[in-house]
Amino acid sequence: MEMTNAQRLILSNQYNLMAQMDPANAAKYQRLQTIVERGYELQMRELNKDFGCLVEDECREIIDIMEMYHAMQESNKMLAEDEQKQVDQRRLTFLGFDIATEAQYVNYVRFLVDSEGLYPQFDKGDHHFNSQMPMLEKYRRMHTTWRNCPRQYHLCATELTQIFNA
Repeated sequence: MEMTNAQRLILSNQYNLMAQMDPANAAKYQRLQTIVERGYELQMRELNKDFGCLVEDECREIIDIMEMYHAMQESNKMLAEDEQKQVDQRRLTFLGFDIATEAQYVNYVRFLVDSEGLYPQFDKGDHHFNSQMPMLEKYRRMHTTWRNCPRQYHLCATELTQIFNA
């Protein structure tokens, strides 16, 4: 993270104030204040994790993945009862992403659902969209298969299974 001296001073002052306002976490804020004041670039990368950045293409990809799940759930509702029995209903649940390796994606999904009010039908589960295993590559394969379906919002049981197995 590149910052001017003025930006570093402002951030340092913020950490100083946070340490005073939140004594329970004062040591954490004092450590961050020292890192910023002294410009320890290796440790300043930690700040990048806190602030994060998802470029527009990444945001759109996450929304596309969530839209795919929405389409699969809605398609499943339109299936006849005997066709629904052919579909593994558990696999229609959007699990989210792995907080350990895909934290920015987990946080973006949480933002979309909690703050933006999108996809309220998605079950947050106990883990609030933390799948606890990397999912992005799997979702990409599923998304490619979904995009190749002729009627993306009116999928049959066979197409749903193909998407799950991608």
